[in-house]
Amino acid sequence: MHTAISKQKIYSEIRSYIGITLGLFLYVLAWVAFLIPNEIVGGGATGCATDIHFLTGKLIPINYAFFVVNAILLAIGFYVLGNSFGIKTIYGMIFTFLMLTFLPEPTFITHSFQEGDKLICAIIGGIVSGFGIAIAFQNGGSAGGTDIVAMIVSKYRNVSPGKVFLYADLFIIGASFFINYDFRTIVYGYVTMAVFSYSVDLMLSGAKQSVQIFIISKKYEEIAQKINTEVHRGVTALNAIGWYSKTESKVLMVIVRKKDTKQVHQIIHDTDPDAFISEASVMGVYGKGFDVIRK
Repeated sequence: MHTAISKQKIYSEIRSYIGITLGLFLYVLAWVAFLIPNEIVGGGATGCATDIHFLTGKLIPINYAFFVVNAILLAIGFYVLGNSFGIKTIYGMIFTFLMLTFLPEPTFITHSFQEGDKLICAIIGGIVSGFGIAIAFQNGGSAGGTDIVAMIVSKYRNVSPGKVFLYADLFIIGASFFINYDFRTIVYGYVTMAVFSYSVDLMLSGAKQSVQIFIISKKYEEIAQKINTEVHRGVTALNAIGWYSKTESKVLMVIVRKKDTKQVHQIIHDTDPDAFISEASVMGVYGKGFDVIRK
């Protein structure tokens, strides 16, 4: 039994690191292919490193500036968030550093855009980097920088990571004005930041989105039991009266993650195809098995 649990834990960790690797690869690809070639400064430690790179006349490489900025923030994150987060963040930081060092600029992408396509590059860069960071987040990883700040704030407050990125990166992108003293540079950076933040929230919130289901069926006991044992979610049986028939009945109320709704639908269909179902998305669910209320 112990061996089986250990193997399961190992496989889980391997999947986690594969997810982090894939997410951070997409993140760096967005910078190398869309942002850096167009001198667009996004947020985070990578954005700060890009600022340093261009403001010093490209004397300081982005990868080394990224490493130094992250080393400082990593020490803080390691202390506040603990060893487990620290280990995965160290891996993420090192992997991102290596990708920034060795991943070549994909010229087949950069050459397909003209000088006037900066806005398009800013949007695409924000989308790809946002989804990449979200994948890393879902697997417990991070590229460092303001990602660490977002994780710290999310640990103690009900604030979405996207909003933390949004507020923390204002100064970094604002500093990009001094690269060529052109306000358009800041605008492109803010576009990237907004798209990035929205992409992160879309990805993370989608995974946590919950659904409230009301089920009216004569076979409510059988349906409730199957949801309990197969979906591992609680079911509440509410007393109800059918106003037309004036007969008493039970209404099942179930709250599940959106990803579990298909399984619930299958249970209901297999048990009672004539069951009546009402379903609605809910903004937030707090309690055992869902989110925790933070003060």
